[in-house]
Amino acid sequence: MKLNPHIAALPAGYLFAEIAKRVKMYSQEHPEADILKLGIGDVTRPLSAYVAGKMADAAAAMATKEGFHGYGPDYGYDFLINTIIEHDYVPYGVNLTEEEVFISDGAKSDVGNLQELFAPDAVIAVTDPVYPVYVDSNAMAGRLGEYQDGKWSRLVYLPCNAENGFVPSVPEEHVDVIYLCYPNNPTGTVLTKEQLKPFVDYALRNDAVIVCDSAYKAFITTENVPHSIYEVEGAEKCAIECCSFSKTAGFTGVRCGYMVIPKALMGDVNGEKISLNRMWQRRSSTKFNGVSFPVQVASAAVYDEQGWQEVMESIAAYRENARIIREGLEKAGCTVFGGVDSPYVWMKTPNGMKSWDFFDLLLTKAHVVGTPGEGFGPSGEGYFRLTAFNTKENTIEAVRRIVSVL
Repeated sequence: MKLNPHIAALPAGYLFAEIAKRVKMYSQEHPEADILKLGIGDVTRPLSAYVAGKMADAAAAMATKEGFHGYGPDYGYDFLINTIIEHDYVPYGVNLTEEEVFISDGAKSDVGNLQELFAPDAVIAVTDPVYPVYVDSNAMAGRLGEYQDGKWSRLVYLPCNAENGFVPSVPEEHVDVIYLCYPNNPTGTVLTKEQLKPFVDYALRNDAVIVCDSAYKAFITTENVPHSIYEVEGAEKCAIECCSFSKTAGFTGVRCGYMVIPKALMGDVNGEKISLNRMWQRRSSTKFNGVSFPVQVASAAVYDEQGWQEVMESIAAYRENARIIREGLEKAGCTVFGGVDSPYVWMKTPNGMKSWDFFDLLLTKAHVVGTPGEGFGPSGEGYFRLTAFNTKENTIEAVRRIVSVL
């Protein structure tokens, strides 16, 4: 039996699976430990009661002749697509058609599956540190070369660190695909329109595509930070945008997201210009049967007045947790970033400590779980990520414990 050698050659385990394994092992050895988890970015607040009610009504209707729905449209129901366009794009001056929005089971699936559209020898660039799925999914397809000394030989790294203000430079060489995530996971930082414009200009000059992960856009409060990359002139000709209800509406356990692929976005196949929108339609109709009707009803209900009010209450609570973490660590003398337009706080480890060593220190001495920066790429070494996705009480206690250890 011949297997995929690229998957077999992947280093270690998936970052968050490795964290879960270490925490489980420690918990088994120390069952008395009250472990507070600020590591994996999973929400903790319940769904909006209004949104959950709409989903329950739709599920109940499936038991009736009039309300039953079988296979839905491959790309999503029009009622949800049009609601997304009306609320997430029109207010920012972005005009889309129904055929340019694709409903999915989440941004992670989209950014992982999207690489299937790219040639086997396509050159990939990522900001570093980076959400692991962008890298791992391309490694599984064999595009990244050999993994040596913590780096892939064919992957172009665009460092983001304190030295450059977490503003990456455009690639110096030619690349075919650039992955961006803003508000950023893991650093919690953002880019303005002016800072995104060089990437759009680069992509247009070099016939490259930008894959922009906007899963955390609901957390944006700072003026001039775009909610969509299509607010940048020319982006509709070079960018794909992936969005999610997971963090906006707490849908991590429900699963729904969407991706925008403009019709103006074209790529090259043997010298012929091909529509990426059409390619994704063909790929989706073959491999995906769509998101369930009750979940799409619930997603549309997020934008109703009551649904949005309840959803924003949760977003505000997570923003407050981020403030507590950020300000608590700053008062203790730590160097921190993010936590303003994002649910993530990115801190420098004390005294240049290795990030996995700091993970072990907090786990064993403070019983607090975070995410070591090294797991996000070479430029993540010496940093540590903490999430705001816990209760306010647990967040306050976790900061107290971390400060006491420091």
